[in-house]
Amino acid sequence: MSLRPYEADPFERSRGRLEAIAYRLLGSAGDAEDAVQDTFLRWHAADRERIETPAAWLTKVLTNLCLNQLTSARARRETYVGQWLPEPVLAGDRMLGPAETAEQRESVSTAMLILMERLSPNERAVYVLREAFGYAHREIAEILDLTESNCQQIHRRAKQHLSSGRARTEVDAAAARKVVEGFLAAALSGETEPLIRLLTDDAVGVADGGARVRARRTPVVGALGVARYLRGLFRPGAAKRAEAGGRAALHAAVVNGSPAVLVAAGERILAVLCLAPTPEGVEAVTIQVNPDKLERITRRWAAAGPHHPLAEIW
Repeated sequence: MSLRPYEADPFERSRGRLEAIAYRLLGSAGDAEDAVQDTFLRWHAADRERIETPAAWLTKVLTNLCLNQLTSARARRETYVGQWLPEPVLAGDRMLGPAETAEQRESVSTAMLILMERLSPNERAVYVLREAFGYAHREIAEILDLTESNCQQIHRRAKQHLSSGRARTEVDAAAARKVVEGFLAAALSGETEPLIRLLTDDAVGVADGGARVRARRTPVVGALGVARYLRGLFRPGAAKRAEAGGRAALHAAVVNGSPAVLVAAGERILAVLCLAPTPEGVEAVTIQVNPDKLERITRRWAAAGPHHPLAEIW
């Protein structure tokens, strides 16, 4: 039995917020979409006349579905091949959710999504609902079936786990393009020294191929090591051209609030390199090449075209 428009409306009004909560909790756009769809199925089957506040009911159902997924995801990531990185999301995608405050923007950054993997499911849920969506501790307690004082303790503990100590540089599209242009000039120079000058001394390079695509399985640490690693990635080669199906185009973008290089073959995104700029330099380069995690960003990128590349490689 299908829902009549007035029955579906409360869910549709909440869909964007639900997607944004689920993405922050799971770090995967695909899993977030599944969680939102499962929430819709629960809404469809519910006795909706008994639900006094649909938005609160939907948030509670979605959050608990995500908590269940987080528990099983921890087991899956213990056997994940290589490094696990979150799924990149392009600027303008509603899955990124609200971005009015620094806390909201930070909660969806690649660095924060990686850090949140350290948290327990309850810590992650409390942190996301409080910091990114401004829920009161009383409301979070009702969602998670905890006491309000317990939620406050969990929130303090989560913030302690997530404190990084280094200021993150926020960027708009123009600033991101400038960062990417400088990065590509160094990366395509064929020299190591220009890249070293762009990086912090303790810079980290991490790649996620998910056993689907060749990628380094351990992080690279230190400016010299990361610079050499990046120089190798951008060096032309027949094998790279074959994997890309020809030459690949390099584009500047904003992904998860950070400057990013999109490597594209036509309208297909082959890789996303997210740069984490700080006042001291780029402190991390995260490289997503797992095709399973590039489906949504590829769709969004293709829909927003045409695009004009900054350079071509391979």
